[in-house]
This record gives sequence, C-alpha cells and structure tokens, in this order.
Amino acid sequence: MAGKIESDYKRPEVGAPPAEWQDWKKRKRERQTEWKEKKIAKKLRQEEVAKEAVAEKQRMQAEEAKRSSAEGRHSTLSVAVAGSILENAQSLELCSYVAGQVARACVIFNVDEVIVFDDKGSTTKDADNQIVNGVISTHDSSVAQMARILQYLECPQYMRKQLFPQHKDLQFAGLLNPLDSPHHLRADEEGEFREGIVTDKPVAAGKGSWVHVGLAKPVQIDKHLHAGTRVTVQILDRVNEEQKKTKALAVAPSFPRTSRGLYWGYTVRQCESLGAIFSGCPFKGGYDLTIGTSEKGVKVDDLKEDSFALEVKPKHILIVFGGVRGLEFALENDQELGVDDASLLFHHYVNTCPNQGSRTIRTEEAILVSLSALRPIFKSLA
Repeated sequence: MAGKIESDYKRPEVGAPPAEWQDWKKRKRERQTEWKEKKIAKKLRQEEVAKEAVAEKQRMQAEEAKRSSAEGRHSTLSVAVAGSILENAQSLELCSYVAGQVARACVIFNVDEVIVFDDKGSTTKDADNQIVNGVISTHDSSVAQMARILQYLECPQYMRKQLFPQHKDLQFAGLLNPLDSPHHLRADEEGEFREGIVTDKPVAAGKGSWVHVGLAKPVQIDKHLHAGTRVTVQILDRVNEEQKKTKALAVAPSFPRTSRGLYWGYTVRQCESLGAIFSGCPFKGGYDLTIGTSEKGVKVDDLKEDSFALEVKPKHILIVFGGVRGLEFALENDQELGVDDASLLFHHYVNTCPNQGSRTIRTEEAILVSLSALRPIFKSLA
C-alpha cells in the first residue's frame, strides 16, 4: 500500500503533459491538507489528554485532602523528662536500660516529642558544647546521654550505622529492647511511607537523589538533597512491571501522621532548664495543655474530664516528669522562672499514682503509670 501511494504521488518527468502536472499538484495539495488536518487532530488529542491529566491530578489532590482531613492526626503529645534520672543507675549498662525503658513507654503511648531537660542547672547556654548528630554534649552528661540513646533507638536499624558514629553512650544501646515502631519497617514489609538516608550515588542534572530506605535497591525521590541526610519518603506505585526503578516523594516527617494518622516515632529535644521546655516549643502557639506530675499534685482519681475542658480542643499536650527530687527541685535551679510554686507552671498538677505502695516511683515507671491513667482523658479531648 505504501508503494502504491508513493507511485500515485510520483513527480512527473520533465516534458510530461500539462494535465499530468496539474493532477500531480492537485494531489500534492490534497496530501498537504490531509497532513495538516492530522497534525491539528493530533495536537487536539494531546491537549485533551493533558487536560484530562490535570483534571485527574486535581481530583486526586482533592481526594487526598479529604482523606487527610478524615484520617490524619494533627494533635501531638509531648513528654519531658529530667536527664538526671540516669544518675540513679549504677553502671553505664543500667543507664542505657533506663533510657530504653523511657523510649519504650513513649512509643507504646504514641508520644510525638520527647524532651530531655536539665533539672540541676548545670547546663549553660554559653558552655563549650559539642554537637554530635544533633545531640549537644553538655557539662551535664546525663542529659546528652539520654538524648543520644533516645535518638538511636528511634532511628530505623538500617540507618543507624550512617547516622550514629561510635560513642561511649551507645556502648550498650544494641542490647536494648527494640521499639518496633511503625516506621521501623523490614525489607520484606510493604508500606506507603519509609524512613531513608540519602546516598552519594550520582544523579543527572534535574533529577532527584537516591535514598536507601531499607529495601534491596534505593528509591529515587523528587528532590536533590545532600548525601547523609535523613528523609521521610512516600513510595509511589510503579507504572508497570517493566519499570526498573521505584520513585518516591520526599515529605515532611510529620506527613504520615497528619495525612494518614500513623504514629511515626518521636523527635528528641534538649533543654538547659525547666523553663526552656516551654520557651523552646516547636509548635506554633506553644503547648495548649500542660500537665506536671508530682506526688504533691491533685489525685488523678479526683480529676474529671470536664476539668480539662478548654474553649478549643488542645492540639499540643505536654506532660512533664521530674527527676529523683521532683519538679520542685528543677524549679529551684531555674533562674529564669519567677515563680515559687511548681504547680503554677502547668494547667494541671497531678499525682497519677496516689496511695503508692513503694516510697518512690522511678521516672521510667511514672511515665507508664501516668500515660495509662491520663489516656482516657486524652481520648475524650480528641
């Protein structure tokens, strides 16, 4: 057929009759018109496909926003604990165990932020501090030690070697019970989100970085980031089975929580004093519900849900646990706060374990007891 069409449109030889030339020119114009119509039709189809793609993207974004609004969790729960509780342990191994117990308790109750503060006043802003992986090594080594262990345990296992250099504080961290948090995915587990670390694999201009997310092969994200950066990624479905590489989007660490309602581990923050817990709050507007724990507080059994009622539902809840000598000791060593009564710092000052059988309750135990006792109240406020 192609040969026939070619012969039909064959240019006449020199000296051919005028009628043959006229017929050839007529056929040429018809062919050019046909090509133009096909070209216009192709362009229209491309524009239509592009419009459909835009409409589909807008529809998916609308569904995503609707789904995020329905499934996401925008509230947070923060726990502050005095780093001095490690000084009650008799060895470095026991110190690690105490920090591990704190981490386990926080993950069990979906704590989003863990704050380690100095209740002895030994940390100063002007101290010559060493920063290792975001953890400040201050004069109060127990604060930095707990913060470092908490960060180590929160990090997925396949990323720890790159993010945490050898340190004496982590000598026994490998023996601690794993957190088994939802973002600690194994290689054979499927998940929409994964934590990863940016590799140094070269990429072409305009392309995103390759990220190791605990799978057999790295995934490519939509942004170019520095090698060694920790990043949360959203895995995209492959277009077809023939597609060799898996693509992903770099998202905010809070996105799994705000879009799907998933618990995605905790962040760790260090504070040089009790007051810095409030002044350094990372959330806009600060904590709108604060609870201090003390044996001198109101018995949790006497609290009612309506006593926690606010004009608006609290978005950011903070619970503070003191050290061996309590929050009163931390207040005495804070030169910035101008109050004499620790209960005045909080919306509620609570004794979460009244009529205790032991003379003392260890802080790692108090966290479990308190979060368990307050959980029904938090659930009613959600």
